Amino acid sequence: MDKSMMLGIGLGALGVTAGGAVATYNLVDHGPKYAEVVAVQPLKEAVKTPREVCRDVVVNHRAPVKDQHQIAGTVVGALAGGLLGNQIGAGSGKKVATLAGAAAGGYAGKKVQENMQANDTYSTTETRCKTVTDTSERVIGYDVEYRLGEQLGRVRMDHEPGERIPVKDGQLVLTGARGTNAGSGS
Repeated sequence: MDKSMMLGIGLGALGVTAGGAVATYNLVDHGPKYAEVVAVQPLKEAVKTPREVCRDVVVNHRAPVKDQHQIAGTVVGALAGGLLGNQIGAGSGKKVATLAGAAAGGYAGKKVQENMQANDTYSTTETRCKTVTDTSERVIGYDVEYRLGEQLGRVRMDHEPGERIPVKDGQLVLTGARGTNAGSGS
């Protein structure tokens, strides 16, 4: 073979190879430009937020007891009972009636003072607080079902994609995606 024939074969082979590469590149570049969004499902997360709730309440307190043994009530009751018993009795029975009246009056006076002390209360207003938890939801992403040509696929995204997703070189363009393609056709 001569040199010109060899040169021609070499140039022809180079041309065929380059043409095939250009044709392949053009075919890949001419695929679908967008995938059609079929369904979008928001993914939600429960958010718990604690907060303090306070309110004023009326609180009843028992007043401090000044005469813990009810001596004043006992003495006043004994005096009154003794006077009354002294008025009732006559002769030697007068002493017994006075003593019995003093004893009964002392007991009654003690009980009266005891009841008065138990009911001796005062009220104050106090602030009572407790922590309650509010629950709300926030969207953390979207599960997106799409159709690329005849194939269905799924992908998780961090934003709503709209009606279609861009495609470049047969792959979805997922700007800000939280996952990877998880389905056939991608």
